Amino acid sequence: MTKSAEMVWLDAVEAEQSGDRNAALEAARKTVSIDPDHADAWMGVARWSLPAETKGRQEMPSLKQAAKAISALRKVVKIDPESFDAWRLGGVLLVDHLGMLEEGLRWWQDRREIAPNEVAPLIEQIAILVRLGHYEECAELLEELFSDGMEATTSNQLARMESVNRMVSRAAKMEEDEIFRPQNPKHPRWAIIERMKKRKPISPTFFLITFIAPIVFLLGTVAMTLVGGSTWGFILVFVFILACFMGLSKVTSGLLHKLNRHALDLDRAIDCETSSGKVCIPDGIRGSKMYNAMVGQRMPALSERLELVVESGEKLPIRWKPEIPDFTIEEGDSDWWEPPSDELEPLED
Repeated sequence: MTKSAEMVWLDAVEAEQSGDRNAALEAARKTVSIDPDHADAWMGVARWSLPAETKGRQEMPSLKQAAKAISALRKVVKIDPESFDAWRLGGVLLVDHLGMLEEGLRWWQDRREIAPNEVAPLIEQIAILVRLGHYEECAELLEELFSDGMEATTSNQLARMESVNRMVSRAAKMEEDEIFRPQNPKHPRWAIIERMKKRKPISPTFFLITFIAPIVFLLGTVAMTLVGGSTWGFILVFVFILACFMGLSKVTSGLLHKLNRHALDLDRAIDCETSSGKVCIPDGIRGSKMYNAMVGQRMPALSERLELVVESGEKLPIRWKPEIPDFTIEEGDSDWWEPPSDELEPLED
């Protein structure tokens, strides 16, 4: 007797609970072969195609694993558009693991069509646009993000809204003289990257130890000399040192970005290559110490995909622009998954 889709799905759940992810994945695939509209099973295919979550060092998915997972997630959001977990996981895979920034913009725009008052899709779109250097669109979305109709229900969401606002402001200020467009081989920033290619970017930890820590130490020493003779004085000095550390870290974050601008420019060039599937980084820079350092910070799947892009050798046109969706959400429009309204009208007797 042939099992129903639900019975096979229960087998998948039991296999996952017993720790046999391979059996769970096979059962989930069998479930969707029986019932192609089984959203939970498609979500299972997506999750079990990826490495298992661990408490220690997390294993990251390969290009093949990420591609299989995103294919299954597209099925999930088509069948069950309200599944935010599927949207969230798909956004992470598209942008962070596959480097498909244009697809990421469209992905989150589709989510906005379903939930126009959610802040998460806007935050993700703004973060992508900053990486591509499109600050005018960022300003438009920021205005919408902080409008009255948006729903920020948790303190974490409010913190992310403020964080993305600061990120846009800092990036726009850093590039106020000129915005780096890596598709232009004659852009003056390429000459700077060429000169700096033998240097790795300054890490936040190194910057903290060599710049912020000595200043805080000197200020703390002076404060201890002046008022550290009593218990309350010691407490006051401790609070003063903590405030100095936090204040200096915040104030000097822009300085760190300016010192690393050449590396951030190269990072954008990598984003353009993985997003377009075409190359724009000069051969003299590719393979340099700075290039290897920036690629080494990326996910394994993205590095694999970047290698395939480089092997193809197709040049990125100088007039290339990322495909940016229309961010306008028309109120009163029917949701994208709903059938036309005339199909819902009852038949007259």
